[in-house]
Amino acid sequence: MKLGLNLPINSVSFGQTSTAFLRTLFEREKAGDTQYDWYLFPIGQPDLSAQKDDREFGAWIQAKINRAYEGYTRDIPVFKLWHLNGSLESVAKNQTLLTFYELDNPTKIELNIARNNKVCFSSKYTQEIFKTFGIDSHYLPLFFDSSNFSQITNKQFHNDDRIVFNVCGKFERRKHHAKIIQSWIKKFGGNRAYVLQCAIYNPFLVQQTPQGVVDHNPRIVNDLVNGNKPFNVTFYPMMKENAIYNEFLNSSNIIIGMSGGEGWGLPEFHSTAIGKHAVLLNAHAYKSWATPEAATFVNPAPKIEAADGAFFKKGDAFNQGNIFDWNEDEFIVACEKAIEKVKSNPINTEGLKLQAEYSRDKFADSIIELLKNV
Repeated sequence: MKLGLNLPINSVSFGQTSTAFLRTLFEREKAGDTQYDWYLFPIGQPDLSAQKDDREFGAWIQAKINRAYEGYTRDIPVFKLWHLNGSLESVAKNQTLLTFYELDNPTKIELNIARNNKVCFSSKYTQEIFKTFGIDSHYLPLFFDSSNFSQITNKQFHNDDRIVFNVCGKFERRKHHAKIIQSWIKKFGGNRAYVLQCAIYNPFLVQQTPQGVVDHNPRIVNDLVNGNKPFNVTFYPMMKENAIYNEFLNSSNIIIGMSGGEGWGLPEFHSTAIGKHAVLLNAHAYKSWATPEAATFVNPAPKIEAADGAFFKKGDAFNQGNIFDWNEDEFIVACEKAIEKVKSNPINTEGLKLQAEYSRDKFADSIIELLKNV
């Protein structure tokens, strides 16, 4: 059966998801499963630099791209993974779209794009929002990327009993990075028993100007700590390889996920799935995969506007609406509960179950079924 793919292949969330999905198809084909004939149209320039070196996989991707441009017809159904912005366009007459939506008030343009696709969301919360606007959709949960991430048990990352918190994701107001870090510092800053590791470098905050390259990340970090960084808080540069990022995730005890809006939350999910305890906001996509047994939840406070003047601009044709907020004191109480969980058992055994529950194969099977039933 002939099936098409229109996917980004890079190191950000859309590209990481696409690449892991493609690797699943590659592994199946290599094992002798040739019942599906794949045609691949990349979105943007393919970039596998974050992945482990695998020339055979890279050659397979290039062969599927060549095949698409040489023999694809618009009658072949296509699966696209992309933003709503840019998904009215299609290489096929029948397009199945998986998109990550993070807010709560889709615009007329976003609704029209959703209507013109067989649309899938990775968040049950998002699915319900679009349903209120008359949009039927499919829930398509993401998966544990077992090709890049795993629990590391044969390495000691720290030579003492410090309890390490991680906060991840590209710096944004939506993700509440400033509030998380400043709240944590008020309670735990300067306490040698605890460490906060921040992997929040945002490459989109690096600008090319006539005077040269301007990186706004150092200024943001300085503002976050009011020019006085505690010794037990560390900010990391961008980790360009998944193998390095996997070690970073494994070096912690607790992952913090207090974002005001997510389509899934890949760092939080993967951290929990490799056995890290989690402090999560009980809202949006987190609720799609996290359970009370696998996470310490913080209930959300009333919503606030998402507009930040940078990534979400008020009045734009896309990305309008609100994000969830939360109470700082309740967040700290949840951190203290997570600390007790670590002391009781350093491994989040319930979190480990996510690896099997949300596997690459289940994701691939779901997409194939959606394409077969266009």
